[in-house]
Amino acid sequence: MRLGGFVIHGNSAATLPDCLSSLTAVADEVVAVDSGSNDGSAAVVERAGVRAVRHAWQGYGAARAVAVRALPQCDWVLYLDSDERLEPEAIAALQRWKRSGSMATAHLLPVHDWAELPSGRFLYRTHHRARLVRREAATWAAPMIVHEGLSQPHAVLLAEAPIEHRFATDVPARGQKEETYALLWAVRAHAEARRQKWPWLQRPAMFFRDAFIKGAAFRGGLAGIKLAWAVAAYHSRKYERLSELKAGSHPELTQAFERGDYARIFERARQLTS
Repeated sequence: MRLGGFVIHGNSAATLPDCLSSLTAVADEVVAVDSGSNDGSAAVVERAGVRAVRHAWQGYGAARAVAVRALPQCDWVLYLDSDERLEPEAIAALQRWKRSGSMATAHLLPVHDWAELPSGRFLYRTHHRARLVRREAATWAAPMIVHEGLSQPHAVLLAEAPIEHRFATDVPARGQKEETYALLWAVRAHAEARRQKWPWLQRPAMFFRDAFIKGAAFRGGLAGIKLAWAVAAYHSRKYERLSELKAGSHPELTQAFERGDYARIFERARQLTS
């Protein structure tokens, strides 16, 4: 069983060393897809002895597809975001998994979203994503522009190998990022003719989930509540944006998606949400 690891990064020099050391500790081969860094991240990759692949940014799906193609000799792929890492216990669990000869198509790994705010550090939430996938099932494509995991309905949970994610360092900045993601989601959802949901219901529901069911309010106090409210805006805004697109707003975005100009979509989305 040969495991390939990859990360996609831009200006990530502060968090990339821990990410790369995690991947090289468990993977037989690692690639770092550089989407246009200029902060010294490329030197971090070189010092880590990791193969670099340069790829102009066109969205998450295109970049992940490039990474998978760069690992043709691997049976499985594991990916981390540039602000994620594995702790020693998770590394040991993945090393045991490599010896197990898993027959699954994919494995869900827990992702611990950490808030590192001026008021303190706390675990915001835990969720699960298919981050360990057989190479033939790792089928990202360019139209998958948004930051979402692959849908793997039969994935098997690997609970002992959590990923530690530096999720938020500033509440307004995190809220701004969610606004951009909401618009990107809506562009793709509009192209796929997804059905509309009531926006007014989404934010309070998701706020309650993260703040109280997942426990951000109990672990982070007022900071956890504020962060949960900011993050929950994504779930209402994406349907508000979808309604706008269906009504004919921002035709430049829908037209760019139709012609596959995904770089333009990101450029324009950032302009509209900044």
